[in-house]
Amino acid sequence: MLWWIRSQFETSFRRAQLFLDLDTASPCLKNFGSFKLFVAVYTEQCLKASVNTCGDCIKSGPGCAWCKDLNFTKTGEQEAARCDTPAVLKEKGCPPTDIINPKNDFIKISNKPLKAGENPVQIQPQEIQLDLRPGMPYTFQLHFKRAQGYPVDLYYLMDLSYSMKDDLENVKNLGNDLLKELNKITGSARIGFGSFVDKTLLPYTDTNEAKLKRPCSDKNEPCQPAFGFQHVLPLTKDGDKFKSMVAEQHISGNLDPPEGSLDAIMQAAVCVNEIGWGNSTRLLVLATDDGFHMAGDGKLAAILEPNRETCQLVDRKYSKSTLWDYPSVGQVARKLEEQNIQPIFAVTKKMETELSKLIPKSAVGVLSEDSGNVVNLIVDAYNSLSSEVIMAHEALPEFISVKYTSDCKDGEKPSDRGKCDNVNIGTEVIFDVTVTVDRCINSQSFLIGPLGFNEKLKVNVRTRCDCECDDINQPHPHCKEKGKVVCGSCRCDPGFLGQHCECQVGQKDVASLKAQCQKDNGTECEGKGDCVCGRCQCHLTEGGNNFYGEFCECDDEHCEKYANKQCAGHGKCKCGRCECNEGYEGAACQCAKSDEDCKIDGIVCHERGKCVCNQCVCQGGYKGPSCKVCPTCQRPCQESGSCVECLAFGTGPFEKNCLENCKHLQHVMVEKLIKHDCRVKDKEGCWMLFTMTEQLGFDKYIVNVLKDRECPEGPNIAAIVGGSIAAVALIGLLILLIIKGVLYASDLREWKRFEKDRKHEKTSVSSVFFIHKTPTLYIRANCLKLFSIHAVYEADYVFISFYRVPTRYSRMLRPQFKTQHFLEIHERTCWC
Repeated sequence: MLWWIRSQFETSFRRAQLFLDLDTASPCLKNFGSFKLFVAVYTEQCLKASVNTCGDCIKSGPGCAWCKDLNFTKTGEQEAARCDTPAVLKEKGCPPTDIINPKNDFIKISNKPLKAGENPVQIQPQEIQLDLRPGMPYTFQLHFKRAQGYPVDLYYLMDLSYSMKDDLENVKNLGNDLLKELNKITGSARIGFGSFVDKTLLPYTDTNEAKLKRPCSDKNEPCQPAFGFQHVLPLTKDGDKFKSMVAEQHISGNLDPPEGSLDAIMQAAVCVNEIGWGNSTRLLVLATDDGFHMAGDGKLAAILEPNRETCQLVDRKYSKSTLWDYPSVGQVARKLEEQNIQPIFAVTKKMETELSKLIPKSAVGVLSEDSGNVVNLIVDAYNSLSSEVIMAHEALPEFISVKYTSDCKDGEKPSDRGKCDNVNIGTEVIFDVTVTVDRCINSQSFLIGPLGFNEKLKVNVRTRCDCECDDINQPHPHCKEKGKVVCGSCRCDPGFLGQHCECQVGQKDVASLKAQCQKDNGTECEGKGDCVCGRCQCHLTEGGNNFYGEFCECDDEHCEKYANKQCAGHGKCKCGRCECNEGYEGAACQCAKSDEDCKIDGIVCHERGKCVCNQCVCQGGYKGPSCKVCPTCQRPCQESGSCVECLAFGTGPFEKNCLENCKHLQHVMVEKLIKHDCRVKDKEGCWMLFTMTEQLGFDKYIVNVLKDRECPEGPNIAAIVGGSIAAVALIGLLILLIIKGVLYASDLREWKRFEKDRKHEKTSVSSVFFIHKTPTLYIRANCLKLFSIHAVYEADYVFISFYRVPTRYSRMLRPQFKTQHFLEIHERTCWC
């Protein structure tokens, strides 16, 4: 009954909140008890834009309704007048039976009662149909009751790395004890077993062949080869089988502390048939003593392909362990939620806080050093999980939103998930589910249900965006027999237009006639009239006057107001603008004409703006109460350079028409400038220095120009020529010195060699003749003898020819002799 009361308020557009105290309500409501009921109230409003049909009206908002009465609109009145709130339409005379205002509709397709037993039903209803108006929320109730004896499936997933050696021995005896405790709670329980270590690649596992076969450090104890994840035992009620299968398991090993836990959880979640998950409460127990690798860690082993979230068990082992990366925590959480699996993390103390924050609807328990407390840990975690009910939905279709409230503690505030704590078996919980569709959509569906349970409510959603007017599909007299009545307005046959189909199109098509009623391709008749045969028939304004103009763009009721008076009472409204009376101005004629406060020395706004309402409205970037300064303006030095050149020096591009082009400048020649604002180069390459003083108005200046320009000096020809000659002479002298030095070095070398030859004269000397003051000296010596010259005073040069050696060579000597003589030495005789 309460949900029905609440749904009756959901018929409008704007939402408000209130609390209804049933203690002060009518006697019939007091029977519900003394409590407060949250109610959603919506204030009726119809915010319509462009509306021409009943369908357009219904889509405009949940507060809009349509009047289908044939005589509701007056001649020339827009069809949009039929669209408004139901209250306004009634005030305008529309009969209530002719008001089209679709409501939300709710149908229960499947509504089995809640029950326990062999085939329990824990949520009610199971499937519904919602027909919703866009923007109008609808709230229905969803009942949930935990059934006594609801079956439990528990899959025990154990870390078999070497550090879990002691824990494995305790788990081998776990089966019967765990089944016994679970059967006390539910009466029907199954358990399964799987194990994991890590990927068999470096750097996670030693890939030495011998180490892969036996990764354990102790050679005397049983050890199984390295592996990623292996499914050992499907879910079963046989505790002895669990014990025997787990007893066959041995410890394994890896290198780094983090394990491949997420790989194992993902395969346990997606391999539904292999694990044997049934229609039950599904629990996944993860027992480990260390952290876990996650998505991206596979790159350390050159694994780049992401996890595909599919079952890849071959011979009960994870076949893609070395090919796929680890899944992310988000992927694991999503898959657990999709399969309604509730994880229980049996971990060491250091992992407790971390895991409890990563995956929702999960429990965390702290293992003892040898896992001796694992049974109590699982039972406590199961009781904690089953007593917490979280109502949630799957991924919603686009434009649909869902909110939840409940009758639980702190459940009255709408949220994206409904939550109730401490819910005992057999206790019924009621969730209020509010569904809203934002716009018209095709039929969609989604599922709602408690996390960790297989049972779901299927919600089918359709939108009500069409009017159901029950019109007769034939020509109607109201439309001059040239059209049919659809929800009170005429839908004309091809070739006819108008409110009553009174206009025959003729040679023109409908589009061209309507285009004649559009200003600048805008709205037809500006939304203030009807296009009849290519001309606008304007509607009445709110004040009873007519819109006017070719496109109904004008009216005399919507001008600016001042002191709550249109045009301040000092003018008339004409086509949306105020025409002020004499002596008044302003957009709303609110100001008496005056410029006294705008004047400075008799000048209004420095001639840089207009005086409006006795205040300066500056232009061109000028600011201040009198438009005196321009913070962003700069002196136009470069722009004024040509004018300054022609005014001051009679040159430049404006030389012939200077006065005509430079009227805005007044120049003054000065002998000296303390400082200059501008430095501009003229046509001749000289720098002009001047200052610019701004005058009233825009771009008007007095220019003080320095009489003397800064011109660059010409080149010094004499210095250039003299420097060039000196450079050439210096280079020539340097060359001669270099040549002289080379020759001197060569002569010195030959002289040293000559001195060396003299040292041998004592061994064998031929006749030596001294001839003085003769121009030429000829000496012949025996070819077998060496000769030496002791003194030849009159010769500048001595030419010696050697025939004694195998290769003939000549030596030119230049001792301190004055005349030239030649010395010849022949093989056979010596003569002179």
